[in-house]
Amino acid sequence: MNDDLQATIDAYNAAWNAHDLDAIMAMHAPGMVFENHTAGEAAEGEEVRGHIAAIFAAWPDIHFESRRTYVREDLVVQEWTASATHTQPMSRGGVTAEPSGRRVVWKGLDVIPFEDGLILRKDVYSDSVSILRQVGLLDEPGDDGDEKEEAA
Repeated sequence: MNDDLQATIDAYNAAWNAHDLDAIMAMHAPGMVFENHTAGEAAEGEEVRGHIAAIFAAWPDIHFESRRTYVREDLVVQEWTASATHTQPMSRGGVTAEPSGRRVVWKGLDVIPFEDGLILRKDVYSDSVSILRQVGLLDEPGDDGDEKEEAA
């Protein structure tokens, strides 16, 4: 069973890296839920197609590398590193970062339960703070724009 599930998650990851929406959607159960908990975004059922398409539009060259994958009966947990070029405007909190052409790299983790070989959910926990820092929407720690006073 775990070998079949490993082959399925490998195919799913390959479809993500190929930006193949049809292949991705074919692996989802009806009513599948895609939720990025750190970004506060969720989609369900056929809405998932548009949500994933928006990710590919925002990051046209996004690519994922698996770091660790844990396969158990009807459950995959995988740690990954994503990389993409900042080619589209990105807005958060009323501030927009214009495309910089910078390569942005961040880490994340997916929790993916299966039923009858299809994906029921994809719960994503990604390092959104790292993304915001790399595109200039969030200062680095300790960088508040003010000169720090030296301790006497």
